[in-house]
Amino acid sequence: MLEWHHDTHHQGYVNGWNAAEETLEANREEHDFSSSAGAIRNVTHNSSGHILHDLFWQNMSPEGGDEPSGALADRIEEDFGSYEAWKGEFKAAGGNASGWALLVYDTFSNQLRNVVVDKHDQGAIWGGHPILALDVWEHSYYHDYGPARGEFMDNFFEVVDWSEPAARYEQAVELFE
Repeated sequence: MLEWHHDTHHQGYVNGWNAAEETLEANREEHDFSSSAGAIRNVTHNSSGHILHDLFWQNMSPEGGDEPSGALADRIEEDFGSYEAWKGEFKAAGGNASGWALLVYDTFSNQLRNVVVDKHDQGAIWGGHPILALDVWEHSYYHDYGPARGEFMDNFFEVVDWSEPAARYEQAVELFE
């Protein structure tokens, strides 16, 4: 399932992004912008899908499953009250998503937030720096998890490798605080 998702589904976003960029380049050269609006929409859609999938793959490891530690764990405690409170809220976001559940660093409020992003390009927080990404829709709906969405999300926590999200968190703090 994950191999298909990576090699076919994720690759489709990469291919779509490249094709849209080629269309925009050709339109600029020919000074014909009749198809530019659609190509720009395709850049937005496909680049979002590609970037979130990259984050999704980087979040997981067979050695994952521990809770976060260090500065990210401290910030989760500060902004959500506890890891368990964050996890419950993240699962609630995932249970309501028709796309993605994300943990982001909100650069406007300088705090962590859980967000629901539908179709990977609707509902993101402007200025939100992604820390952790879970592709809820694709895995829980199409791959026999429909009624067991909560079980799927529990399985996700068993493979989360917090080293990559911790590095993204530290980068966000360094840039925005």
